[in-house]
Amino acid sequence: MSTEVSGISYQSKVRQVLLITLLLNLLVMGLKIAVGLWTGSLSLLADALHSVTDSANNILGLVTNQLASPEPDREHPYGHQKYEAVGALGVAAFLGIACFEILKGAFERMLMGATPVVLTSGALWIMLLVLGINIIVAVYERRVGVRLGSKLLIADAHHTMSDIWITIVVIAGLIGVWRGFHWLDIFLALPVAILVLHSGWIVLSANLPWLVDEMAIAPEAIHREVMKVSGVLNCHSIASRGLLGRQVFVDMHLIVEPTDVVSAHNITEVVEQTLEQVFGPIRVTIHVEPPNYREEHISYQ
Repeated sequence: MSTEVSGISYQSKVRQVLLITLLLNLLVMGLKIAVGLWTGSLSLLADALHSVTDSANNILGLVTNQLASPEPDREHPYGHQKYEAVGALGVAAFLGIACFEILKGAFERMLMGATPVVLTSGALWIMLLVLGINIIVAVYERRVGVRLGSKLLIADAHHTMSDIWITIVVIAGLIGVWRGFHWLDIFLALPVAILVLHSGWIVLSANLPWLVDEMAIAPEAIHREVMKVSGVLNCHSIASRGLLGRQVFVDMHLIVEPTDVVSAHNITEVVEQTLEQVFGPIRVTIHVEPPNYREEHISYQ
């Protein structure tokens, strides 16, 4: 994208914001892990695990912005966007394993007991600092995202907001533990760990269809738009894959009125332009068939 924002390209500005928020999210995650290990708090370690998703989102955003480009090259003729999906699956796997360990530790403490969580006022002040950093990150990222019109930054800021609410709940629980309600730590570790597991599932469900080439656009929708093009008689055997709004690949068979190659080619060009206007970035492969050919199936059954 070549749009300039205050002398800096859109892509560079988004990358700059992602780098800043990544560093801050890593600081937050490190502080949570340090305080969690220091105090022995399972709920805080689970919260730190949830913060991993914030950093992972930033990293995947940077990959999307830089490495996962839709532009093809010799070695990757269909682009590089699946790098993002592969990375996301790795994050989901890590979250699942770590979440299992948190839940295992919580149940072991419930069944066998464990050393009570040891809290100090210093640990609570550090957590308040963490909360402040999270709020700054969310506000900053959303503000820049709205100004640039970046859905990626706005979505990432929304995810950080969910981390803020979880941190508030964990801090409240730690205050309760400090007051003598030691069972609160285990009680809060369970729902936080489940939220982390849910985050991993969202990552998995969002990226697995992309990797297995699930349908990106309903063939009926493609057929409806193609049949609006003047000179098209029939459109069938339609298949699509990719990610709508990012990059979609479409294959189709087309029957057109003209019998000469040049005119038929011109119609296919109009078809490609029409689909790109309606569905966004798209690469279309069209097989033109003779005018007397008949086929009733829009898609592969």
